[in-house]
Amino acid sequence: MKKVTLFWFRRDLRLEDNTALFHALNSGLPVVCLFIFDNQILGKLNNRRDARVLFIHQQLEALNNKLQKSGSGLLTKYGNPAEVWKELCLEYSVDSVYANHDYEPYAATRDSLVRNVLKEHGVELQTFKDHVVYEKDEVMKDDGKPYTVFTPYKNKWMKILDSNPPRTFSSEKNLDHLAQADFGKVIPLQDMGFEDFDFDFPSQTVPEQIIKHYAEKRDLPGISGTSRLSIHLRFGTVSIRKLMAKAIQLESTAWLNELIWRDFYQMILWHFPHVVKSSFKPAYNNIQWRNNESEFEAWCEGRTGYPIVDAGMRELNTTGFMHNRVRMITASFLVKHLLIDWRWGEAYFAEKLLDFDLASNNGGWQWAAGSGCDAAPYFRIFNPYEQTRKFDHQFIYIRKWVPEFDDLSYPRPVVDHAFARNRCLEVFKKALVKE
Repeated sequence: MKKVTLFWFRRDLRLEDNTALFHALNSGLPVVCLFIFDNQILGKLNNRRDARVLFIHQQLEALNNKLQKSGSGLLTKYGNPAEVWKELCLEYSVDSVYANHDYEPYAATRDSLVRNVLKEHGVELQTFKDHVVYEKDEVMKDDGKPYTVFTPYKNKWMKILDSNPPRTFSSEKNLDHLAQADFGKVIPLQDMGFEDFDFDFPSQTVPEQIIKHYAEKRDLPGISGTSRLSIHLRFGTVSIRKLMAKAIQLESTAWLNELIWRDFYQMILWHFPHVVKSSFKPAYNNIQWRNNESEFEAWCEGRTGYPIVDAGMRELNTTGFMHNRVRMITASFLVKHLLIDWRWGEAYFAEKLLDFDLASNNGGWQWAAGSGCDAAPYFRIFNPYEQTRKFDHQFIYIRKWVPEFDDLSYPRPVVDHAFARNRCLEVFKKALVKE
């Protein structure tokens, strides 16, 4: 049996500028490209029409078509990754396995189990940085400790960029090193218990005007002022390095900042994995949440009586997307107006968002709650009416998603703003301010 190198696609569903794929294709052996549908993840999804699974499947079919043009294809498997790798080591004469880093706690556990399986067969798993520009310990304080405030982190990030810019990897130019074989079609969705359906996903081609004018338009949900690239970044169908270069070329500091925030939250998750289940700032674990289930349901369904909040939740429920400014407004409302645990909202977003990314979702929710690193202070409570005046004063966004908002049929506010603000301050102070 001829020895092969295996490349394992995960959060990097592209052939262009793919770090680990580049190294695999330069390993000197034929490369078999693989994707594993992880039943440990898919089994926890309640929705059999999950658009994220559909998106992954469509991207894999596109990858398979591209690979087939080079006389190869994409090998797809379904199951527990550790068990799948046991089978692969018996099916192929595997010399080495290449993959890109994944920083989430589940991924770290999975990769540790896979490493052990491969080690038993004398095979090494080599992983590389690809999902972010700078990772783990690459942007640290001068004393060697991780940053927990964004601005100094950003300043160091930019300093490193000037002195040590990341290289791109022309993986797409070495496809003649692929193993020549027919691996058939991508496993059908139905075989894994999911439905195939029509869904309109955002394009990964963004007009330069969006990036150029991002600073002026990014906070206005009623217009098309954001790139909508988040789902592509989440699943790696675009290169973060190429997007960074585009932001610099177009001198869009605001857009580049968003990419740096993404690195920042991935770094926080890596160094402080406890944020997944508890507050970054321990004192916030003492807050006495009300956790009223009927109010939570009203928030989820967009029936709070606050039009900007309801518009955001209805956009999310309908499209799997929510404008970033509105994400902050809806999150602040749940945590501070309704005194519902930020983890409830985080879990709901995790279920609904097409671009769900653990690090960014967790970071955003803890920012809104005040419990995270470099978060909004606990006494900063968004006024939904003031937010509407600033960012949707003509009600363009609200009328799109809550057309009945000025009719008698529209529900009264679930809570009075002034009352909710005072209640929040009282509860947070009790938990956070020492006597």
